Amino acid sequence: MTENKVTATQQAQQWLDSFEETLNSDNPAQAADLFEDGGFWRDLVTMTWNIKTMEGRGAIRDMLSATAKRTQPANWQVSEEATEQDGVIDAWVTFETVDAIGKGHLRLRNGHAWTLLTTMQELKEFPEKRKFNRAKGAEHGASKSRKSWLETLQDEQQELGYSRQPYCVIIGGGQGGIALAARLKQLDVPTIVVERSAKAGDSWRNRYKSLCLHDPIWYDHLPYLPFPDHWPVFAPKDKIGDWLEMYTKVMELNYWSSTECTAARYDEASKEWVVDVVRDGEKVTLRPQQLVLATGMSGIPNVPDIPGMDTFEGEQHHSSRHPGGEAFKGKKCVILGANNSAHDICAALWENSADVTMIQRSSTHIIKSDTLMDDVLGGLYSEQAIADGMTTEKADLTFASVPFRIMPDFHIPVYKQVAEKDADFYGRLKKAGFMLDFGDDGSGLFMKYLRRGSGYYIDVGASELVADGEIKLKSGVGIEHINPRSVTLTDGTELPADLIVYATGYGSMNGWAARIISEEVADKVGKCWGMGSDTTKDPGPWEGELRNMWKPTQQEALWFHGGNLHQSRHYSLYLALQLKARKEGIDTPVYGQESVHHLS
Repeated sequence: MTENKVTATQQAQQWLDSFEETLNSDNPAQAADLFEDGGFWRDLVTMTWNIKTMEGRGAIRDMLSATAKRTQPANWQVSEEATEQDGVIDAWVTFETVDAIGKGHLRLRNGHAWTLLTTMQELKEFPEKRKFNRAKGAEHGASKSRKSWLETLQDEQQELGYSRQPYCVIIGGGQGGIALAARLKQLDVPTIVVERSAKAGDSWRNRYKSLCLHDPIWYDHLPYLPFPDHWPVFAPKDKIGDWLEMYTKVMELNYWSSTECTAARYDEASKEWVVDVVRDGEKVTLRPQQLVLATGMSGIPNVPDIPGMDTFEGEQHHSSRHPGGEAFKGKKCVILGANNSAHDICAALWENSADVTMIQRSSTHIIKSDTLMDDVLGGLYSEQAIADGMTTEKADLTFASVPFRIMPDFHIPVYKQVAEKDADFYGRLKKAGFMLDFGDDGSGLFMKYLRRGSGYYIDVGASELVADGEIKLKSGVGIEHINPRSVTLTDGTELPADLIVYATGYGSMNGWAARIISEEVADKVGKCWGMGSDTTKDPGPWEGELRNMWKPTQQEALWFHGGNLHQSRHYSLYLALQLKARKEGIDTPVYGQESVHHLS
């Protein structure tokens, strides 16, 4: 008689049962013993009211000692059939706490948890008004005081910010601010988005003509309204701009365009922000209880201070202000930088018959777009992934389930395969003099993005122009001096120039806090982005999560929201739930808030 083998699902549920029993005991911290010695628990708000990764049994034990009796995590269940590969069991789980409904992901090895992800999905007492909770819309019956949907919407737009104050103000109306505002709308959190552009989407429309998304469309959906099935894989900037404008209307957001925030300060006595804005030329003071800076993952443009800049007789500007290549036909163009924007601008200038030289000061990671889609993103974000049963939510949670400490271990072998697959491509770039890298440890694109937010290019054609010499290249040098009609490089070379574009990136997001609020507050919250990996442009100490993003900061009631479309979609949920909980007076003790180590 043969014994029935215990399935992966049964093993996962057995672990969860033991986990729950220990969590409900007099000593819930002992649940840490169910993890590997070096196991990980990544929590998105449920246990910690923070975005926090606990590394090792000791850190997990400390967190549970501080939080388990208050949060009362319970009802842990495997939500679908678990899988097993190479000795690792993967299981999707559901659970709840005293305040919330959660989803998570578990990886088991040899009966112990290697990684656990827990994420807050819904506040029990305050669910979103959708699906079974959706509004009826029509008011059945007769009423002499009836107002139409349009009248009600117009009343809200006329009152909010004037006779009635918003709970939250979001500075920045790009995809980040829009996604967060949509989440808050569904949670009944009165919110105003402040955007200085004339229309939603103008932050995309006003960029250079050739700009398109370099990420595939499956990676870029907004909350609630995914792009339609016919949408192009790489969306052009103006198409994205139109989508964002439409989205703000359909989602009924209080979106104040043509509005600039001139100052903000936190009133400790009243526990509210005093936010001064100019809307269509009129000064308005808003008094929200929460302030979110959604100015993108980047801060103020970095424009280098190079001797002789004031003597240049041609045109010079930062890449954020580049209008496109049409006006520079036959002109000598020098582009300082070698990352995404630099490549796009160089290619657009070349297409308009300009003479283009790229100045590459340091090495750049390059990956071909097709390779990125096929070998890196395809399993989670592609048409085939959808056909295989993947959803956007599950893809986001899968990506989130890998702690940043071990994420390079997942990526290094993938990028080794990329280097082998496209060896001829990389060889031709090196032969042209281009300085290449795959990150300090060979972990490739996403780790570079998370660590420093720069230093890469997803090749959609410009690299071939560099390899072929169509885009001229000067690498390993910078600009030492700018002359009236030329630039002198650090190796002594002089290049004639009618146009100089500074594709030199951006500062940290807290630069906006310095400009809008104060230098004191900017230093109080410290640098945004990066995780302390002690790699190039991401100095230690190790923090394990992105600094200040989507979670409480050292300044009360000040939040940062940014990143690419994927992050704007995914993390807007957790930020919205934190804001809603505070609005409703739910106790939100923050566990494990990091100290500030870097001011800018």
